[in-house]
Amino acid sequence: MQELFAARIRDFRLPRFHELPNVGLYLEQVTKYVNGTLAPLGCPELTSSMVSNYVKKGVIAAPVKKQYDAEQLAYLIFIGLGKSVLSMENIALLFSMQKQTYPAETAYNYFCMELENMLLHIAGLKDTIDQVGVTTSQAKTLLRSAIIAASHILFISNSFRAIQEKTDA
Repeated sequence: MQELFAARIRDFRLPRFHELPNVGLYLEQVTKYVNGTLAPLGCPELTSSMVSNYVKKGVIAAPVKKQYDAEQLAYLIFIGLGKSVLSMENIALLFSMQKQTYPAETAYNYFCMELENMLLHIAGLKDTIDQVGVTTSQAKTLLRSAIIAASHILFISNSFRAIQEKTDA
């Protein structure tokens, strides 16, 4: 099963903050972009109503003139991955902690590097887990723990999906 997971994520790379669309995307475009970004991992999809609820609950900032920017996309990509292991309340708390310690761009790029680092290790494509970043904080430790948990959930989910597909064939 590890080989199948490895094949799925071998070339997986999240877009870095400067690569995220910052032209203002409408809600349907946002869900399509986030879901497309996370599709290779097999993450459950975000819906428009879910995104609207995250805005209503204050988890992410409200769109300006119904358009979402790069920062909101970064938060939604994290939510798409993190909701499998964290409650929305804990995600909101993690975002609040992040805003006090790191700019969104720094935090998101760290998240990307840490996720890719962990996925490659779990897939058996790397023998060691790299130390990402040079600072330590409670927010960073919690984020890394959430990424580790989510990466293992992805591995397990993908493995069971592969077993089921093999059984159905």
